[in-house]
Amino acid sequence: MRFNLIKILLVDDNHHMRVLLTEILRAIGVKHIFEAGDGAEALQIMRTHQVDVVMTDLAMQPLDGIDFVKLLRNSPDSPNQMAPVIMITGHSTARRVAEARDAGVNEFLAKPVTARGVIERIGEIVEHPRPYIRTSDFFGPERRRKTDPHFAGPWRRSTDPAREDAEPA
Repeated sequence: MRFNLIKILLVDDNHHMRVLLTEILRAIGVKHIFEAGDGAEALQIMRTHQVDVVMTDLAMQPLDGIDFVKLLRNSPDSPNQMAPVIMITGHSTARRVAEARDAGVNEFLAKPVTARGVIERIGEIVEHPRPYIRTSDFFGPERRRKTDPHFAGPWRRSTDPAREDAEPA
């Protein structure tokens, strides 16, 4: 992977975490790194700079990572609704992960952050991008990661009819 071509925006209200991530990214060859202290500042940076990947913390003030991703995905004046987002969190409870996933996050990176974790998450986004889905209440990357080879229905939900000839509602 050509890390030197990727433009990454780091969004974290903790300066030390931004420094750590910057050092990891520079060590793997990333040359274009932008930094923001919160989600509002990140949106401003994205309006003036092209960004390929956003790495954001979950817990920030005044605009946290989930609210930032919701604005990025759904705001009419979003600078890039389809920017891939890696959520960095020390709060990897199932509820918070589901909340971030439902906001439109592409990947998760649990703290403590390692170079290997950063490389793997960026690689997932670049080498295995997921299609984006728009429904009445969601816009973001396809949330399902597994396919069930035994399911023949059109929508892949457990409540959907599992017939080949089923019509969407």
